[in-house]
Amino acid sequence: MSAGEGASPVPHIPVLLDEVAAALRLGEVAGVFVDGTFGAGGYTRAILDADPQNRVIAIDRDPTAIAAGRALAGAMDGRLVLVEGRFGDLDALAADRGCPAVDAVVLDVGVSSMQLDRAERGFSFRHDGPLDMRMGAEGPSAADLVNEASEAELADIIYLYGEERRSRAVARAILEARRRAPITRTAALADLVAGVVRAEPGSGIHPATRTFQALRIAVNDELGELQRALHAAERILRPGGRLVVVTFHSLEDRIVKQFLSARSGRAVSASRHVPMAAKPVPRSFTLVTKGPVGPGEAEAARNPRARSAKLRAGERTDAPVPEPLASLEALAALPSRDRGGRR
Repeated sequence: MSAGEGASPVPHIPVLLDEVAAALRLGEVAGVFVDGTFGAGGYTRAILDADPQNRVIAIDRDPTAIAAGRALAGAMDGRLVLVEGRFGDLDALAADRGCPAVDAVVLDVGVSSMQLDRAERGFSFRHDGPLDMRMGAEGPSAADLVNEASEAELADIIYLYGEERRSRAVARAILEARRRAPITRTAALADLVAGVVRAEPGSGIHPATRTFQALRIAVNDELGELQRALHAAERILRPGGRLVVVTFHSLEDRIVKQFLSARSGRAVSASRHVPMAAKPVPRSFTLVTKGPVGPGEAEAARNPRARSAKLRAGERTDAPVPEPLASLEALAALPSRDRGGRR
């Protein structure tokens, strides 16, 4: 997975593969694993190759990823089960397939390189295509959002999820453009944003990067899915089971950090507007990584999309499952989707 785009298409390379393998204790611990973001199957292959006793329930909301993985599943003699669905439902999806408890969960959060590199998927500002951005086949597209949302809602989304300082100007430009004609192509939106946001000299970052990221996150409710997946992993992991999460930008990493910190007893508030819990809760995880683990110099040079990756991991204790973290839900909540412009 990846949070952004490189200058040119690169083959899919599993990010932080060695670090993920170490955090999952591949070769040391065998069992049932959930790969909540199957993608091109890099982590799943590593898990299956590590021990002939390992089994994987691999989930992806993208039907093209599931279709591409069928050959691998067919070669695994029943050790790989592919599931089209959302990783926020991973506990229910695994239980429906006879695994109410599992030994590890791994998540590689964000958009995949395959999605970015296929213009027809509408994720890329470098390759013209329909303005879609849906990871699955359901729900409103980015074009629906861009052409129907209020100016205030668009500004909120672009600021909160893209951390774009010029979000209000971008939102105004979108409304002015769509009054003339609907915005339906990625190139048209990218050009529009580039007319408002200046490129940072020497950065190599396209002016539309943050706006496209924000729209993609909103269309797919990515932060909401992530916080639901963390709670789902907490419910399904056996004592001693590992949760390993790879993120690609600060919004995702903040949610994972807040979750593991709170669940390991390091009480923190995810938002100044949401107070910390007044009473202690059971410590459902211990920290495996004391901070984020990033790529080494060699991997960052070999795979530019790995540069922003961060890995965090926790190990499930035998404590009962606490109540969901309200502060995490607030951090992941979408801005108003009523198209009425309320902030």
